[in-house]
Amino acid sequence: MERLSIQDIISKINSEETFHAVAENYSFTLKIESYVPYACAAVHDGHQFRKDLWDNCLHSEYDRWYEEDPETKNMVISHPILIAGCDSRFEYDLNRTPEEAVFETAWGKQLWKKPLPKSEKEKSLEKHTNFYKIVHALISKLEDKFGTCIVYDMHSYNWQRWDREVPTWNLGTSNIDSNRFGNQVEAWRQTLANIELPHGIKQTAKVNDTFQGVGYFLKYITNNFKNTLVLATEIAKVYCDEYHQIIYPEVVSAVEQQLKIELPKHAQSFYNTFKK
Repeated sequence: MERLSIQDIISKINSEETFHAVAENYSFTLKIESYVPYACAAVHDGHQFRKDLWDNCLHSEYDRWYEEDPETKNMVISHPILIAGCDSRFEYDLNRTPEEAVFETAWGKQLWKKPLPKSEKEKSLEKHTNFYKIVHALISKLEDKFGTCIVYDMHSYNWQRWDREVPTWNLGTSNIDSNRFGNQVEAWRQTLANIELPHGIKQTAKVNDTFQGVGYFLKYITNNFKNTLVLATEIAKVYCDEYHQIIYPEVVSAVEQQLKIELPKHAQSFYNTFKK
């Protein structure tokens, strides 16, 4: 893995180089092993939290972990194109607009002892801006090369806070064209419903049951690229003990091993349908 500037990463994408890089400021990673018409993303995988912010933060390290999406990068680690956040969404949230990306309150609780100085906000927002420069360059290249592209936008959610039965997998589709892409959404839902997990974990997958797919990452790509489908894919945190901060690696591995096989099949089917 190389440590690269934003401009160097964009230059490598534009010249179709393969590489594995971390951003110069360690805010995200991007791996391109080969240029294929699909990409994976884990924007909330990050847990880093800038030391300048520690003393001013009212949330504990556990509070932050609880609302992040740990292990979502590892679930799609084997795929040829993968972009993932390294920083906690509590510094800036890559799945929110620039105006909303730096929280003042988070999940009903004040985040900062004192309001963040403008200079600190700007440091965080610059990372947000740079991430989207890379996303733009990447999807531009894939659409130019293949005519169409599909992005698997991986997230997780805390299922135990719900007071009803919720699915193991949820697809958020309210911001995608269901007339055009409905068959691909249903095929992906069926794929997820067939993923077998250890310990008798239920195999259920629903559309717009717990989340509707209103994140900025999906909206940004959908609004800027006419031939790219983003599938906001949420797994319930059945792969960890969300109250005691324990990861179950055998569950993460089961997801990864099955997505290694099934995700490229789905991506190929999408490409065969929509290539020009």
